[in-house]
Amino acid sequence: MAPRSISKHRLHTDQHHAPVTSVLADGDVPYADHEMDEDERVIVALGYKQEFKREFSLWTTFCVSFAVLGLLPSFASTLYYGMGYAGTAGMVWGWIIAMIFIQCIAMSMAELCSAMPTSGGLYYAAAVLAPPGYGPLAAWITGWSNWIGQITAAPSVDYALSAMVLAAVSITNPDYVPTNWHTFLLTTLMMIMHAAISSMPTKRVAQFNSYGSTFNIIALIVTLIVIPAVAKNEPRFNSSKDVWGTISNQTDFPDGVAVLMTFVGVIWTMSGYDSPFHLSEECSNANIASPRAIVLTSGVGGLMGWFLQLVVAYTVVDIDAVIGSELGQPWASYLLQVLPQRAALGILGLTIVCGFSMGQGCMVAASRVTYAYARDDCFPLSRIWKKVNVHTQTPVNAVILNAILGILMCLLILAGSVAIGALFSIGAIAQFVAFAIPIFIRVFFVGHRFRKGPWHLGPFGPYVGAVGVTFVALMVPILCLPSVIKGNLTPDVMNWTCLVYGAPMLAVLVWWWVDARKWFKGPKVNVEHSIHPFVSEGIEPEDLAPAVEVASPPAKLADDKL
Repeated sequence: MAPRSISKHRLHTDQHHAPVTSVLADGDVPYADHEMDEDERVIVALGYKQEFKREFSLWTTFCVSFAVLGLLPSFASTLYYGMGYAGTAGMVWGWIIAMIFIQCIAMSMAELCSAMPTSGGLYYAAAVLAPPGYGPLAAWITGWSNWIGQITAAPSVDYALSAMVLAAVSITNPDYVPTNWHTFLLTTLMMIMHAAISSMPTKRVAQFNSYGSTFNIIALIVTLIVIPAVAKNEPRFNSSKDVWGTISNQTDFPDGVAVLMTFVGVIWTMSGYDSPFHLSEECSNANIASPRAIVLTSGVGGLMGWFLQLVVAYTVVDIDAVIGSELGQPWASYLLQVLPQRAALGILGLTIVCGFSMGQGCMVAASRVTYAYARDDCFPLSRIWKKVNVHTQTPVNAVILNAILGILMCLLILAGSVAIGALFSIGAIAQFVAFAIPIFIRVFFVGHRFRKGPWHLGPFGPYVGAVGVTFVALMVPILCLPSVIKGNLTPDVMNWTCLVYGAPMLAVLVWWWVDARKWFKGPKVNVEHSIHPFVSEGIEPEDLAPAVEVASPPAKLADDKL
């Protein structure tokens, strides 16, 4: 049969676009029946149709991730871990040491993002880079760990936000005593509001997060200026010797371990820099802008976060009073300790607004992750959660699912502070594990077969990744340690991270071995291929000019084709 005529615009492409590392095997080339811009060529080369409008820029993508980072509200929510475990020395040394290693993880993640700019993010990367036969398992573990961390982010942020709001009410009205029911209902209201905003068109979501991140940056700068300028204590500042040289160890472990335990606050605060990866299908010039946004978020966030640590360390008067205050919110207690009440309420108000923006960013990022995994049929009823709303062009069903799950998780509020505190533990360790798996595979199994995108670390990539993975290996057991041991260890001070993270992950692994390994094959390509539809019409693949130049994936795809 003679080949039918094929229009040039259907198959012709600019061969100079950036390479990608794809799940598509050599020769399995997607095609399109319309002209594609550079971003669409990249996403089609990864095996996916372009389904979102690309209305995020480098700035607006950075704004979402910086909003998810939420330095001011994150610091306010985790002040207990830094100050409570090792005092001011633990805060200032712990943050800067942890940030060096976290920056290594962020840069390695950015390199992966440039090579594979898709909403699946780390999950997609793990599937593509894993050794032969292990792609689906690597994707399964990475995806579920990342998803668990993502869906707990908004509930934990909104819970902390509600606690701050009610603490502010208690300050202005001493007769008011918040109950767990009040906190739960306010948290639920926050979740519903964030779900509504996250369901709007991409352009509106980008605008909202742009405004929110701008406010976050301004509020952080205002806080850094106001606290030292208005501090009411005499002397106004602590001595550098006390700040840097005295570790106030509040744990039953040696000083070095206590400092490492303060890293949980840094890790939880800095876990939002992966958001540009998940938003890459909505970002223009994604394989350059998205990795830049990752590194920018981690770098700017780390530096400004350290400045905030210094300000608090130099001005705090009584650490025990801050940690043990009846307000139940260390940040509010600290502000009242060092500032006049009006100024303290003003800074607390700024923190609350920033916290609302942060919760919104978390909801957006989590919904895109849910959509990406549902697109590959990871969840029950995936056909529902992977639908893109025809009016807003956003994954509204995924947003609704995350909001419902988040509200159900917030029922832990009714069980007390220890139970709801588990959400923070899950977020820190789940995200950290998900970040490390694809980087570990890229460093120790892929080697020079890794196809770099336009943003990369050059020959230093494997070494930077190895440093980051080593840090994760050290910190995972540290994150599971309780602050006290032996006779002092009781259920109300137990670190429940092993249970709240380990139990669902164990269930996921059991599901894999019992059933999922039979049908889950990793990322599912949803574009048509030139290698398949034309053969039935008598056209051989070698007769066709490829629609998209696809970089050769690792050899694993030969016997683990997805």
